[in-house]
Amino acid sequence: MIHTTHNILLKFYDSFSKLDAKSMSECYHPDATFSDPAFGELNREEVCAMWKMLIERSKGNLTIEFSDLKSSKKSGKAKWIATYYFSKTNRKVINEINAKFKFQDGLIIKHTDSFSLWKWSGMALGLKGYLLGWTPFMQNKIREQAKDSLNKYLAK
Repeated sequence: MIHTTHNILLKFYDSFSKLDAKSMSECYHPDATFSDPAFGELNREEVCAMWKMLIERSKGNLTIEFSDLKSSKKSGKAKWIATYYFSKTNRKVINEINAKFKFQDGLIIKHTDSFSLWKWSGMALGLKGYLLGWTPFMQNKIREQAKDSLNKYLAK
């Protein structure tokens, strides 16, 4: 049986692959939360702004592939790959992500993306990221910069 939650996941990733942040945000519940290794914990307003910011900064240079969408009435999961050039270094990143979802009222109430921040830092930052990306210091610095850029974007 295909739940309406499956259609929400399809809409979310289809919109993402079309770089349509507005349609992505329609998939989130008003009380939604998001977390990932780079941005940490975000509320609905922050996560919607994060997708919009990342799409805008990619300047159309972002491709999204998604697979293994699975969902029930209350939960779901997906695999997706983001391929882009990191804006600060112009280095190519191919980030493989596992997503988990919780649903409420047919919308995403909790979205958790997981990926290797060390692997990401090696691609995005080069040798320095590869050598230091596993350290708590470097990972905290990456989180700090991601959150800082989001806060500046929200302040605009």
